[in-house]
Parts: sequence; structure tokens; C-alpha cells
Amino acid sequence: MTNNTIKHLGIVENIQGSHLSVRIVQTSACAACSAKGHCSSADSKDKIIDVIDTAASSYQVGEKVMVVGETSMGMMAVVLAFVLPFVLLIFSLFLLMAWIENELYAALLSLAVLIPYYFVLWLNKTRLKQQFSFTIKPINN
Repeated sequence: MTNNTIKHLGIVENIQGSHLSVRIVQTSACAACSAKGHCSSADSKDKIIDVIDTAASSYQVGEKVMVVGETSMGMMAVVLAFVLPFVLLIFSLFLLMAWIENELYAALLSLAVLIPYYFVLWLNKTRLKQQFSFTIKPINN
């Protein structure tokens, strides 16, 4: 059985109404490696996750919580940010190469096709924020 959730330990940073800001430590896969002191690729970063919870008043600033999301959110984010633009880029490149004799112009125009794609994503950021939402659970000590 596969696990369909992503979990991160976090600390509540800010509470405003039903909106919580939770700080998590995002580590790379090799950050927990025993040889990380001898390697330059081990890293970790603090990230602030926005969570909307109707029970936000039951949490306190500084409280440790578990931030939970679905793996399907991560997969959808990868598809929207990388897979679809790549397919769009390759498709437009081949199409423009057939229409335009100059390879440089075809390549530049196919790159320019990505501008409206990412602009449309930017216009839909509120809808995407609702789709990519996290929940939090208290940690019982």
C-alpha cells in the first residue's frame, strides 16, 4: 500500500483569522545522509506554508503542527510547471520549424510561446492556491 500524503513537521508562525502561516524545514533527500558534512549537495531551507483552517483559533504561535498534503498535489504541480511547458515548447518548435526556414527564429518564437502559458498560470493563481491547499494537524506530545 502506498502512502498518498506528504507530511512535514512545522511551527505556527502567524495566525490571522482562519489563515495560518506555518514554517517548515525543507530538506533535500541527502540532507539526512551521514556524509553530508563532506558533500556540497546537502541543503535545507525554511519555507512558509499558508494554511486556511476554520479551527485556526485553537492553535497558538510557536505550536508544533504536522502539515499534510496529498502527493497528487505535487504531481499536478510538476505537470503544470514542467511537463506541459516542455510539451508545448517541443510541439511549437517542430511546428515553427516547418513554417519558418530560420532555426534561430523558430527557437526564439517557440520560447516566446511559454510567456502566455505562464501568464495564464499567473492569472489563475487564486484558483490554483485553492487547489493546492495544505491542512494541519496538532502534534500530541
